[in-house]
Amino acid sequence: MTIAVDFDGTIVEHDYPKIGKPIPFAIEVLKKLQQEEHHLLILWSVREGDLLEDAVKYCKRSGIEFYAVNKNYPEETPGIEPRKINADLYIDDKNIGGIPDWGVIYNMVKSNSNGDWDVNDYVSNNNRLAKKEKNFMIRLGEAWDQVKGRRY
Repeated sequence: MTIAVDFDGTIVEHDYPKIGKPIPFAIEVLKKLQQEEHHLLILWSVREGDLLEDAVKYCKRSGIEFYAVNKNYPEETPGIEPRKINADLYIDDKNIGGIPDWGVIYNMVKSNSNGDWDVNDYVSNNNRLAKKEKNFMIRLGEAWDQVKGRRY
């Protein structure tokens, strides 16, 4: 499977243009996905130039070498920007509902390669995600249902 992974806010905390503190277990999970599960990892970042190179070097020092960086395969010639990366899965902190813990991400990817993911299937009652407030879209729908039921 090809997995596109964001950098800022996903592998490290947001501190752009500097490199933030490592997010717990991000590097370890990415190494396992790459080395043990044999997935192709693509770094997918808004960083460019020296800032992108800093991110690549950070990951390399941490033991992650990406199959490609901001492109679909290493030999690809950059074309018209911006270009969407072709991947089976995107790991990014900007997902609706945020990003699950890296342990949840690992279990989701390892146990389900057909792309039918539901975070709730991988979250225990003791996990912080189970206690997390419902995502915005669910809350919005519930609020709309309440408004529709009121008579003015």
